[in-house]
Amino acid sequence: MTDNHEVGVTASGTPSGTPTGELSGVRGLAAWVPAAIAAEAPLVTVVGDAILDGWWSGTIERLCREAPAPVVDIRRRDYAAGGAANTAMNLAALGARVRMCAVIGADDAGDRLRGILEEAGVCTADLVQDERVATTTKYRIVGAGQVMLRIDDTHENPPAAAVQVLAERVAGAVAGADAVVVCDYGSGALDDAVRDALIDATASEPDALVVVDAHDTAAWSALRPDIVTPNAQEAAAVLDLRLDPRSDRAARVSTRRDDLLDATGAAAAVVTLDRDGTVLLGRDGEDHRTWARPADEKQASGAGDTFVASLTAARAAGLPLSTSLDLAQAAADVVVHRPGTSVCTTADLTRHLQSFADTALTTAELLRRVEEDRADGKRIVLTNGCFDVLHRGHTRYLNQAKQLGDVLVVALNDDDGVRRLKGPDRPINSIADRAGIIASLSCVDYVSVFSTDTLVPLIELLKPDVYAKGGDYTAQMLLETPSVEANGGTVSILDYVPERSTAAVVSRIRSLPAPLPTGDDAP
Repeated sequence: MTDNHEVGVTASGTPSGTPTGELSGVRGLAAWVPAAIAAEAPLVTVVGDAILDGWWSGTIERLCREAPAPVVDIRRRDYAAGGAANTAMNLAALGARVRMCAVIGADDAGDRLRGILEEAGVCTADLVQDERVATTTKYRIVGAGQVMLRIDDTHENPPAAAVQVLAERVAGAVAGADAVVVCDYGSGALDDAVRDALIDATASEPDALVVVDAHDTAAWSALRPDIVTPNAQEAAAVLDLRLDPRSDRAARVSTRRDDLLDATGAAAAVVTLDRDGTVLLGRDGEDHRTWARPADEKQASGAGDTFVASLTAARAAGLPLSTSLDLAQAAADVVVHRPGTSVCTTADLTRHLQSFADTALTTAELLRRVEEDRADGKRIVLTNGCFDVLHRGHTRYLNQAKQLGDVLVVALNDDDGVRRLKGPDRPINSIADRAGIIASLSCVDYVSVFSTDTLVPLIELLKPDVYAKGGDYTAQMLLETPSVEANGGTVSILDYVPERSTAAVVSRIRSLPAPLPTGDDAP
């Protein structure tokens, strides 16, 4: 698919100005996107370290006699696919056709893991069960809603003969795939023979997206992956860099973009920052931030697998990389609020995005929330605009605005205000659609709507620390500047991207030929 135009969203929730199924121009998340990805049904091969997760829960009423330790009376045993197998489960839940290629034991845990995968619709024809191998398991013991203990029964460096069998399966597993995900957590199963087989197999499938999620992404540089997904510490290890969790880790790894990409051989790196979201670093200088919506759930596990799976499914279906990143963040936000090892389905993600449709706050509610944030010492950034047909210039600008503080408030012109500014044939999208799409961006914290010709009345009430504006302005040109500065704030003028202006996008959409009538509409 090409990536040469932008699209909006009609009131009905479908993309306007693009052929059915076309995702390459989608810049903002909407509730129809997950179903469109599922309709593409990309074929994805997952090669990696598969794990069986166990969640055993019960009650605690006494301490054991032998030591001051609680006794957990187990009442329930739940099992889930973990590691690379969880990535495969999440891909299947999002509508992808999935092949699982891994080596596990011919034991009870291996049988259970295969059954879980097959029940989810994952193809296990290339899942090698070998009697010389023991399946890695991780059991969490939960008492009174709290994880009391985790028991890891790990098995590294499987026999060379078992690894060779896995290597021989790789070519068939990768053949015809739209994407290949490598999940290497250091067991030794993916060393040497399997890595060489993957290099050969992906070379025979040059159009396949290759994603590497590995503890040591540099070890996979010869694969020349399209995307690598190290966490902050893994990226720091590759760069021989010390990262302070209290520092701006995104900024620090961004300064070493070229070093990280050269070391990993990747076209792009997505560095995951746990509670701080992610940062995308591309060879063309492209960067993009996402911000997580943290949860207090102490039992959640596998959000990283969900992130990688969603990123892969979206990109393989044709969604732009930055939009794929936003979608992956949204999916991770879904599962991080759930206990246990869980997956994000198409329906889950659709509901999550639908929840943003009516999230424009009243002025009173906005002021209440901002006061709470300010009491916590957070800096408030305010920006405004029509954001009628969302494009890359908008998302880049909003990500820049977010980085000026801690909380980003976006005030949208109501429909009458857009008509006054842009003419009687605008907006293309109603305020409900515009608010829902803007609210779904991870960089945006609050959305509000205003009907006045300037933002001065809201500025007087909100008193933002920073007022951000994108365009060919100076601070002196803005009517809002005196009000911002009188209330102790500053004005920041951000990048303007004229070649991606909304007017150009709308003109391009309107120049497209109308679709031919079909079915009952045909003459």
